Amino acid sequence: MELELELTKEKQVEVLEVETEIRVLVVDDSPIDRKIVEGLLKRNGNGCIKVIAVDSGTKAMELLQLNKQKAEPESPASNEIKIDIILTDYFMPEMTGYDLLKAVKNFSRTIPVVIMSSENEPQRIRRCKADGAEDFILKPLQTNDVQKLRNYANKSTKPSELKSGIKRKISQLDLASAMNIAERKRHLSRVVMVLKSSSFDISPYFPLACKLVLLFYAMLCLSQLLQR
Repeated sequence: MELELELTKEKQVEVLEVETEIRVLVVDDSPIDRKIVEGLLKRNGNGCIKVIAVDSGTKAMELLQLNKQKAEPESPASNEIKIDIILTDYFMPEMTGYDLLKAVKNFSRTIPVVIMSSENEPQRIRRCKADGAEDFILKPLQTNDVQKLRNYANKSTKPSELKSGIKRKISQLDLASAMNIAERKRHLSRVVMVLKSSSFDISPYFPLACKLVLLFYAMLCLSQLLQR
């Protein structure tokens, strides 16, 4: 019984473990496209994607603090807003997505950059990938593109930053089921103890009673699985 309680406590601790949050910087001069991309990421991110959206490459540079001296990005102040991946449109006024890509890579940043565009231009795609882009995605973005972004962000994350998200997250339903099973086992143990302590000689019927109880318990577990 003590072992069951310890296992239950461990499950409760694992529920508190949250999946590593992925912070996506979306850069697009079109407010409509920004909203569409933001909505897609949030709907398909399992609650683990935080979107920071800006309308220009210049604002992205300011947010990333890349408009300062090269020596400053490693300072504590520059880490106040942490970005795990950049998703930028290619065509933007003043500073294109390609310019932003080069600026990020010139500052020796390890942040992955993914460029999106409505135009499928092979030469442009090859140039962006040659200069460090993780991917070149065609608009409109699809659901499977969200998983690609998560993979790129997780691949670039340091092991120490992933440490808190290594454990598998157990849902509230899983925890409730585990606790219900443990509770049933405790009730079964009490029934057995009462039967054993009874003055009535139950030795001839005890094996049969145990089989019936176990059969009933197995039917309850099976019904729960079918309901899922």
